[in-house]
Amino acid sequence: MSELRCAVLDDYQEAAMQFGDWNSLAGRVSVQPFANHFADEDSLVSGLADFDIIVANRERTPFSASTFARLPRLKLLITTGARNHVIDMQAAARYGVTVCATGGNYGPTTEFTWMLLMALARNLVNEAANLRAGGRWQLPTIGADLRGRQLGILGLGKIGSVIAGFGKAFGMNVAAWSQNMTDEAAAACGATRAPSLEVLLESSDFVTIHLVLSERTRGLIGREQLRRMKQTAFLINTARSGIVDRLALIEALQQGWIAGAAVDVFDVEPLPAHDEMRAVPNLLATPHLGHVARSSYAVYYRDAVEDIAAWLAGAPIRVLATPMEKTIE
Repeated sequence: MSELRCAVLDDYQEAAMQFGDWNSLAGRVSVQPFANHFADEDSLVSGLADFDIIVANRERTPFSASTFARLPRLKLLITTGARNHVIDMQAAARYGVTVCATGGNYGPTTEFTWMLLMALARNLVNEAANLRAGGRWQLPTIGADLRGRQLGILGLGKIGSVIAGFGKAFGMNVAAWSQNMTDEAAAACGATRAPSLEVLLESSDFVTIHLVLSERTRGLIGREQLRRMKQTAFLINTARSGIVDRLALIEALQQGWIAGAAVDVFDVEPLPAHDEMRAVPNLLATPHLGHVARSSYAVYYRDAVEDIAAWLAGAPIRVLATPMEKTIE
């Protein structure tokens, strides 16, 4: 059997080869990482037409039915993390592609979220940039306190529940809301359940989003919701971009409806060079770094190698989509 070819996508840090035992696949699979993002389907198909296996980095690269149709050689697609909403699983099955996941590590995202919250509160990025540029010694801004303020959390899953603990440790009053949240679930995390999204937004000084993107949460935070927030409040989104209406957030920041926001996720990634979000002064924007940590990468690429080895042995693991018996040629 000839050696199979494996592509590792969006290896921005050029670190994928450091974190997986790829040598264990030697002689069976050759691995090629790609540091640059394939921005559209045509470039993706052109670059990956000769690969049998693809390791996708989270949800950065869509795989639609047309993409699978144009990659007839592809047989195994691995996504880092436990889910990937931009892969058409039904189409993968129809076209004979096995889709597997990897484990995840939510710790880095919780830490990153709290870092963004604190940086927003103290205008840290602008102050540091101003000092480096040789500007005035201090900018005319005064930091916001955390102790005694209300932290509003949308979603108390693995990440949100840890954020609630951080808030309590900093002396904050913690409130939480999601569509299915109960008083008991909130209390177990040291939080109070807000009776509605509107009440949470109106009463919170910091609002942080930790929901899964779905039809129920897409566009959950729009103009009406941002209007309800305090003018002194801050919004943090390290979950999924689609939960917040992009244009509404830009308007809210430019018009001063809220004091500021921190965003680590975008509708289009990488963010285009001239995107309007790059120029909003009270927006702290980072290039989807929440999960970019050694512990996360160690899990992602260890599991990706395990997925490939198991698939080669005819017993795939962590399967999200299984090829149909009759596939499309």
